[in-house]
Amino acid sequence: MLWALLVSSLSTVLALGENVPVYHASSKDYESSSGWQGRIVSGWEAHEGQFPYQLSLRMVGQTGRVGGCGATLIHNLWALTAAHCPAQRITLVVRVGATDIKTPSMMFETTEYYNHPRYIDTLPFVQPHDIALIKFPRRVEYTDLIQPIRLQASADKDKNYQDIVLTAFGWGRNWTEGVSPEVMNWVYLRGVSNAQCRQSYIGSSIIVDSTICARYYNVTSQSVCQGDSGGGLTAADFDGKVTQVGIASFVSGSGCHTIHPAGFIRPGHYHEWFTDVTGIDFDWVPSEEEGSGYFEENFLL
Repeated sequence: MLWALLVSSLSTVLALGENVPVYHASSKDYESSSGWQGRIVSGWEAHEGQFPYQLSLRMVGQTGRVGGCGATLIHNLWALTAAHCPAQRITLVVRVGATDIKTPSMMFETTEYYNHPRYIDTLPFVQPHDIALIKFPRRVEYTDLIQPIRLQASADKDKNYQDIVLTAFGWGRNWTEGVSPEVMNWVYLRGVSNAQCRQSYIGSSIIVDSTICARYYNVTSQSVCQGDSGGGLTAADFDGKVTQVGIASFVSGSGCHTIHPAGFIRPGHYHEWFTDVTGIDFDWVPSEEEGSGYFEENFLL
């Protein structure tokens, strides 16, 4: 099974201390009684409604075992996550409008998801194009606690985020193999250029144009970790509005709390695919004259 292979691979990599990329979804399947897999590393607890676009996923496999990931709300019928989260799963349980995982505003199940066609579900190692769309069985009603996130524009898909302050959030572990609080955490990270990120993963071909990397902001242990996969990485755009510029995909095999940057997927590279799957155009033009009117008119209803 894919996740069992990931566990074995992760354990070996961590023991050797090698800096190779590993997924930061739940590093293993676990029974529902085992609880959620920790939080952001060296971050802070979120307050209610701080990240109204962050979703929680529980992915159920064929044996009934469960893993945890994040996702982001991009439309009242659609969410965005990492492809390795739903890969080879039979159903997904989605929590919407949650800060404390025990008290979501909504919770429902779906079996409809679309992994990017260039992502190979059965390969048990980190790949590019680690991106997926999740279709809801019914429309989500927006409230103060439930709002969609604006996606990175295609015009910005190759933007250099070197030293730009970014924000990550989720219910991932609080340390490598750490513990599991129930309240969402968040952390500041600092953008790393793709050229610099490749230097951290020499010998790996995982850093491609559609990758965005980020490392600690001011404390070297700050990071995302196992359980944060599929969640959002955001930046304040030119107009001051929050925009999702990354989807959490992988961390260094040397551990979550290291100086090595984590890898995220840039949604700006995938707008044609989003439209092909959903029939919706999520793209917009970053223009100080036009602002973000298209997004506001179509998704903040």
